[in-house]
Amino acid sequence: MPRICSFYGIVIAMFHNDHPPAHFHATYAGDEIRVTIDTLQILSGSFPRRAQAMVLEWATLHQAELASCWEQARAHQPLGTIDPLP
Repeated sequence: MPRICSFYGIVIAMFHNDHPPAHFHATYAGDEIRVTIDTLQILSGSFPRRAQAMVLEWATLHQAELASCWEQARAHQPLGTIDPLP
């Protein structure tokens, strides 16, 4: 699973062969969530409240870049990285 960003112990990644809807995976302290890119809805999993808030804040700032990464993943191209939360 290619890592595209990490911050405050949270790792953001995408799979090259993942299925729609467009989404990313976030892991933190053994927990995982899947988040849609277009609506930022949690598809599955759960996080501690503060970690989830940070993921959603980060995703809001980088939604266009996440969409681009999704397209690259679907085309089996290398994924770039996205800046972390400051």
